[in-house]
Amino acid sequence: CLVPERIEEITTEGGLNIFKQVRQLRRVIPELKSKGIKVTLFIEPDKEIVEKAKELGADAIEINTRSYGLRPNSKKEMKRIIESAKLAKTLGLEVHAGHDLNYKNLYRITEIEEIEEVNIGHSIIARAVFVGFENAVKELLEILR
Repeated sequence: CLVPERIEEITTEGGLNIFKQVRQLRRVIPELKSKGIKVTLFIEPDKEIVEKAKELGADAIEINTRSYGLRPNSKKEMKRIIESAKLAKTLGLEVHAGHDLNYKNLYRITEIEEIEEVNIGHSIIARAVFVGFENAVKELLEILR
């Protein structure tokens, strides 16, 4: 997954600004794909960005769920994620989601049938500190079912 990163970041703060990075992405995406690498772009939940990801040749997108994670009761944030996921699926992209997802807010994301994969590394490790890794994974799998 191609993810933006700044040196001073502790964690990724936002999705790729693909409109500013078109030239680089037009060069890198075909190169990765020519080596058999599936290309996923970490993006904000925005329909124009989803369309651009498809145009650039991405195979998948990972929707940045940070805003939802910080405000899990926000209908606006959930709507942006749902609309982006539906559009991406319609365009033939795989849809993933991640960032600030945890055991308490993941359930709403799992209701979006277009989302095929979620990334929740920090949350599972934090939970494992208290209940052990095996139990943390079991609890997470229950949520995902």
